[in-house]
Amino acid sequence: MHRLFLPAPLSGASLALNEQALRHVRALRLREGDEVAVFNGEGGQWRARLLPAQRVELLEFDPVERELGREVELAVGMPANERMDWLVEKATELGAAALAPLMSTRGVLRLQGERAQRRLAHWRGVAIAACEQCGRNRLPQLREVATLQAWLHALPPAAGQARCLLAAPRGDTAPVQAFASWAAALEPAQPVLALSGPEGGLDEAEIDAALSAGFVPLSLGRRTLRAETAPLALLAALAALGGPPA
Repeated sequence: MHRLFLPAPLSGASLALNEQALRHVRALRLREGDEVAVFNGEGGQWRARLLPAQRVELLEFDPVERELGREVELAVGMPANERMDWLVEKATELGAAALAPLMSTRGVLRLQGERAQRRLAHWRGVAIAACEQCGRNRLPQLREVATLQAWLHALPPAAGQARCLLAAPRGDTAPVQAFASWAAALEPAQPVLALSGPEGGLDEAEIDAALSAGFVPLSLGRRTLRAETAPLALLAALAALGGPPA
């Protein structure tokens, strides 16, 4: 069954399709009477039927969820060009609960003001399309673009109750744990906050700041992963740990 995202509250006998949903319907060549799944990104989905006059009839609610067994937030030094789009898409498919796009010293991409808001809106569209494709009924939260320093400063002590990991290990100043040994200490459904750097990696001062904020440097192996690959590898590894789905 094809899936449509509608941001409005899903209630009443029928709803008008917005422009994005209409484009999706036309691209799929759906017709009046065809059934679709409709979701608003807040959980669950509706079985629905396409009506005349660009409307959809809500038929039956399904509370199905396809989330991970724990909340995982990725804080990433934004890679440039289309690589950030790819990261948002794949992180959504893999189940990230939130993404924090960060500007760091060695990062190429710099976003502020209206330009940052336009890019956030674009990434939200990427996440919506990924949810439509993969079956998720909850949109990942996209944080405001911030500098790494400001983001770290705004974190609660020890980042609240989350286990914090840093995908930029530096063995000369702090012991580097293997992912498996770190993950073994996770409690069931315990949230995780993962920080990774941009193409050039985090610099020494940024790593020191992350360690001071309670992040644990981890190694995913002997290979050097790209900026858009490392957080996804962490997310996939966390998803593979299992736990009851949300």
